[in-house]
Amino acid sequence: MFVAMLIEGPVVTAAAAFAYAMGYFDLAAIFVLSLLGDIVADVIYYAIGYWGRMTVVEKYGHWVGLSHERLRRIGRLVDQHAGKTMLVLKLTPFIPTPGLMLIGATRMKLSKFTAISASITLPKTIIFMAAGFYFGVAYQTFSKTFGYVSMGIIGVILLVALYQSYQGLSNRIAAKIEKL
Repeated sequence: MFVAMLIEGPVVTAAAAFAYAMGYFDLAAIFVLSLLGDIVADVIYYAIGYWGRMTVVEKYGHWVGLSHERLRRIGRLVDQHAGKTMLVLKLTPFIPTPGLMLIGATRMKLSKFTAISASITLPKTIIFMAAGFYFGVAYQTFSKTFGYVSMGIIGVILLVALYQSYQGLSNRIAAKIEKL
């Protein structure tokens, strides 16, 4: 589960919480693995940006309009508004990976990066766990209700079939009696 959380943390967290609601996993383990999976993945992306800074900017930067001067300006922006920048990066789909690499390339302190990442990850993890758990509870309720409804439908079908059989049988008996 941890490896899956490294790749796609929120979806796996919600799925694991859903499974917890069904009685398969431990809630504390899901919480810890989700936090660690998200933070470790963020640090890996940060490290790629930190150590691959010049390589990435020189080889691929021109494709996205990233130059050494732009990287310096982005670095100043990240220094002034690190929390806001990371919040937007982590909560916007498809942007976290390159964005976190870019933050690593700006050479933000790892301790500051990790603290901000953890402060964003904690409520996000709680929200996805709650969503998965409540969907699991709703599924169980629906499943139980659907079981009762399906048993009721089967009962009605059996009653109709018995009534139709009774009608057919009584009509045949009445027809034989009339012939006598």
